[in-house]
Order: sequence, then C-alpha cells, then structure tokens
Amino acid sequence: MKRSARYLAAFALLFCVFSLYVAWRVVQETSTVPVDEWPLPAAHGEDPATHADANTTDTRSEIVQRGAYLARVGDCVGCHTADPRRPFAGGVPIDTPFGRLYTPNITPDPATGIGQWSDADFLRAMHEGIGRNGERLYPAFPYVEFTRVTDADVRAIRAYLGTLAPIHYTPPVNALHFPFNQRWLMLFWNLLNFEPARFVPDPRQSAEYNRGAYLVEGLAHCEECHTPRNLTQGLSKSERFSGGTHAGWQAYNITPDRAGGIGGWSDDALISYLTTGVAVGHANAAGPMAGIVQNSTQYLTPEDLRSISVFLRAQAPVAGGATRSRDSFGQPADDDVATLRSNAVTASNGAQLFVANCASCHNWTGTGVGASAPGAYPSLIRNSTVGAAHADNLVMLILQGVHRQTKDADVLMPGFARELGDDQIAALARYVTQRFGDPRATMTADRVAALRAQAQ
Repeated sequence: MKRSARYLAAFALLFCVFSLYVAWRVVQETSTVPVDEWPLPAAHGEDPATHADANTTDTRSEIVQRGAYLARVGDCVGCHTADPRRPFAGGVPIDTPFGRLYTPNITPDPATGIGQWSDADFLRAMHEGIGRNGERLYPAFPYVEFTRVTDADVRAIRAYLGTLAPIHYTPPVNALHFPFNQRWLMLFWNLLNFEPARFVPDPRQSAEYNRGAYLVEGLAHCEECHTPRNLTQGLSKSERFSGGTHAGWQAYNITPDRAGGIGGWSDDALISYLTTGVAVGHANAAGPMAGIVQNSTQYLTPEDLRSISVFLRAQAPVAGGATRSRDSFGQPADDDVATLRSNAVTASNGAQLFVANCASCHNWTGTGVGASAPGAYPSLIRNSTVGAAHADNLVMLILQGVHRQTKDADVLMPGFARELGDDQIAALARYVTQRFGDPRATMTADRVAALRAQAQ
C-alpha cells in the first residue's frame, strides 16, 4: 500500500507539472499577439480576395503598404539582393574579421525563404536575433537595432514580404572560421552587446526628435555603419555615430561636430543628401551609401527626413581627432596641364593619370562639370571624400565607380579596377588628395590591393 501511495503521489506531481506547462504554453502563445495589435492574415501571404469582409481587405492593404514603406526605411532589398533578377532572395556577401557571411532569402518561398515562418517566428528574429529553428542569428543581421521596432511595424513588414514573388534560391553557405561558426557562442556576444527592448519615447524631447530616434536607432540601423566597433565587434556606445567601416568603405562621422562630423551642414543639405545623394559643397553618396539613397532614403517622407535631421543634430558631437572639416580643402589645378606638356609619359604619374582618366568628367582643374545639377560630375574641391584624412573611400571610388539612381538623376562613374593597376591607383589617389584634398592623406599599392580584395 505504501508503494502504491508513493506511485500515486508521483503521478499526481507529474500531472501538476504537466498542467502548469500546458498553462504556460497557452499564455505564451496568446501573449505573442497583443490585443491592441493589428490582425495580420497578410503575414501568411493570404490573398485579399479570400476575405469576404471589405473592411478586412482594406485594412490588409493599408498594412501591406505600411510594411512596404518600412521595408524601404530598413533597406531590406539592399542587404538581401545579390542579383537584381532575384530581389530579396539573399546571397549578398558580408566580410567580417571572423569570416564571410551571406544574407538569407527572405522571399515567401516555403523551401528556401521564410514562407513557412509564422508571425511569432519573424518577431523573434527581429527582436531577439533567434531564427525559426531556435538558432542564434549573427549580428550582421542588425537585430541589435531592430529590437526597438514596434510589434505592429514588424508585422507590417512581414505582411509586405508575404506579398513578394517567392524565389527558390539557396544562398551560399557561410564561411566563418572556427570557433565563430558555432552559433551558440552568440549567447555570450549578446550578453556583452545586446539589450532587447522596444523603443520608448523620451518625454523631454519633441515628437520630431522621438520619431527620428525611432528611425535612426531602429529600422534605419544607422549605427551599424556609422559607429565604431569594439573588440568583440559590438557597437562602441561611447563613440556613437562617429564613423566606422563597411566592406572597405569609410562610413563618415555624422555627429554634429563641425570639424569631424556634419555640424557645418544645414538641415536642407542633409535632407538633400538623403534624397538625391548630393549635398552641394559637402558630399556625394558613393559605395554602400549610394545604395542606401537609391533603395531607401530617397523614398522617405519629408517629415521622416526632417525628424532624422533633428535627432542627429541633438547627438553629442565627436571630433574624432579632426581639426578641420573634410569639405574645406582644395583649390583649382590651374597650371598642372601646362606643366605636364614638358614631362615624359610614365605609367604611375598621378597628374598624367588624372588627365587621362578623370579630367573629361571632373575637369582638369578639378572643378567638375555641370555645377550643382542633380546629374553633375562633382567638383573635387570642397569634397568630403577627397578631403578625408584617409584615402580609402577615394580608392574604392576609383576601383568600383558609382551607380546611384534616384528620382532626380541616374549618376554613373565607371570603375577603373580592370584598367589601372594597384600602383597606378595609389599614384592617382595621392595626386588627387594632395592637389584637391587633405595633403596629409597617403596611399600605397599594398593598401589598394587590400581594398580591391574586399567583397562588395
């Protein structure tokens, strides 16, 4: 009898534990969709025609449109499109100090994309950096910022992605060095660099500031490129927005410091840069930023662009060692062409290389062609790329060229990676920086070779 009583007690205990587990699961599942959130049949890619209620269809349409705009803010297509024929199907290479990553397919293809993901799966990835099967995602996917995005906005993005054409494509396998290919190690990285939390407006600030903060610190994930990295490759919070590197390109300081950042830019100049890629007298977007302007910021509403400007201007200025703004250098090269007429032609004479390859568009004086028109060939004088203390971006421009298409202009500069060798590009960069930019900048053929090898 005593043994039977013990068995009965053990069974009762197990039943209680099981009941508590079931109750916990019910609470978890019902809490994933707060009562004040929008219903989202669209998140499952359902056809609006299947819904008899016209109001439901209208609501779904509005949510999808909202999601399309938010996906623009986050530049989802830029990171998840390696081949324009396969939009959102992933495969973009991302080089890190730990190896190479490839972005995943986020089309609704059920086999290779996110077609079988639930809303809860998508929310968990965006907010916690955890994939559908419980795997920890690498922070090249910026969940560190996306965690701040509201549930409603995340569901709207999910609804929009569900309307895309499914593309059956599996990106290449990541090539990370051991032990960094062990995803469970991200647990420790997250402890050091990740604080999951939704955005909370600052009651001391204006509505514009808070909207700008929500965009910059959330979906737009500006810090991912414009904030330096610490030893673990997390964001250095003490140097926010003071500049960083991405795929060999320098993402410049965007704090309001007048020497190191954009303190000398007007609001209109910053908004023009985000809308057209051109801030006359300051900068022209190239590299990854050209893609961001083309795919994302040119589509933002005037209110959102103004809010971004308000927020950035309120940040702590960081000089970063700069004593003079990058867009304050340069003067026309009035006599270089005459001087060259008496010199023998050599393979690595920077001035000769400039006249042969650059002068037809930028003028042999460096003053550009087309003044401030949207499609102008920019002046190299008072140009923030040429005036930078490091010539990496200038070299990347020469190697890769520029293709930036906006509503105002289709800007094209050819790359010279195939036409010019490393020593020639180094000589050309030295001439341009010394003649039109910061004469302290230097460049070597070895550095050109390293930049040439960067995955784009």
